Amino acid sequence: MAAAFDVKATRAKFPALSNGGQVYLDNAGGSQTLESVIGSVRDYLAATNVQLGATYNVSELSTKAYADGFRAGARYVNAASEDEIVYGSSTTQLFRNLSYALDFNEGDDIVVSSVDHEANIAPWVDLARRQKLNLKWWTPEKSSNPRLTPESLGPLLTPRTRLVTCTHTSNILGTITDVAAIASLIRDGSSSPCLQALLCVDAVAYAPHRQIDVKALGVDFYAFSWYKVYGPHIAMLYANSRSSGSGPSALDRVRSLGHFFNPSDTLSQKLGLAGGSYELVQAIPKVAEYLASSAGGGGGGGGGSLWEGVVGQEHQLQQKLLAYLASKPDVFTVYGEPSADPKLRVPTISFGVQGWDPKDFVETAERGTEFGFRWGHFYSKRLVDDILGLGANGVVRVSMVHYNTVEEVEGLIAVLDKAVASR
Repeated sequence: MAAAFDVKATRAKFPALSNGGQVYLDNAGGSQTLESVIGSVRDYLAATNVQLGATYNVSELSTKAYADGFRAGARYVNAASEDEIVYGSSTTQLFRNLSYALDFNEGDDIVVSSVDHEANIAPWVDLARRQKLNLKWWTPEKSSNPRLTPESLGPLLTPRTRLVTCTHTSNILGTITDVAAIASLIRDGSSSPCLQALLCVDAVAYAPHRQIDVKALGVDFYAFSWYKVYGPHIAMLYANSRSSGSGPSALDRVRSLGHFFNPSDTLSQKLGLAGGSYELVQAIPKVAEYLASSAGGGGGGGGGSLWEGVVGQEHQLQQKLLAYLASKPDVFTVYGEPSADPKLRVPTISFGVQGWDPKDFVETAERGTEFGFRWGHFYSKRLVDDILGLGANGVVRVSMVHYNTVEEVEGLIAVLDKAVASR
């Protein structure tokens, strides 16, 4: 049997968690950073901060460290090779770059999810305008728990569908989308293999909570931000280099945005545009090492995989908070999956409070405490406005990760209770 998850040992790996008593419950906006990552960035800047590709010793060391960052990122998502990934300043920027590197024909269909963060919406709306494509919105019915499902996608697919976009997990709802089932539907739903659509997935809100395997998911494009996965402020995009059969691969369909005289074989050569800063890329192996460590928290043997522990710890956290919110149905409305089942959701939990504006509630509840959580639309404004039907200040959002503790959630519940009682 796997050893219990050691949250104390885990927290010791994050310097911010021992400084000042702040309780971090805004992790969907950016997680805290591993000490090993901080040290790696510092050491790189102190000892190997030179241009890549030269033949002198320090440049060779720097070039190797940068290449190791690509290898680690590719292995982490189970890409075929580092040729399938590119680093950039943010997922928003990488999707925008990708949208300028794809060419479709006038009148082709693209299907865009309205549940998504705007990072995976705006580039495709603009692409449809530029190339005169038929933009179809994948919009669930209005409810407190809207879901992207294969059943709701199916009627939108046609032989002219060229691109489908969706989130793996909503950064508001916390609900996990069955990406593998959607990918399977797309592959089976076209009338000819050469007309199969590309599937582009935003995994920013999913990646901190689950292990990733892009091959198993069957995606064509997949992106997330490492600064929300305990690492440096950099993002990564994957493009599948395997052909679907008779048509070109996703990677082959991406044209290069780089200088005309440079190679354009890999995704980084095509879309990188010098957006992956050296000191941050070379720190990715430290994140990957942590995520491959044991659930016991020591990084050595014993205790099963870290991800086992992550899922178990986060299940406890979301179960406690959701149970509290559900116990007061006349006060709180949960948006997203109401169940604490870790197969269905991650611990990003949003809700409304009867009689309160979200901004006023958060500011009242936080005042004089060490707890930090948020209100807003979190760049998922179409979801908040058009599907949830909420006001300008959106939702109250509490976003937890595996280094949060049950005691912190209990403290938050006391804070919420006090704020509710103050009205």
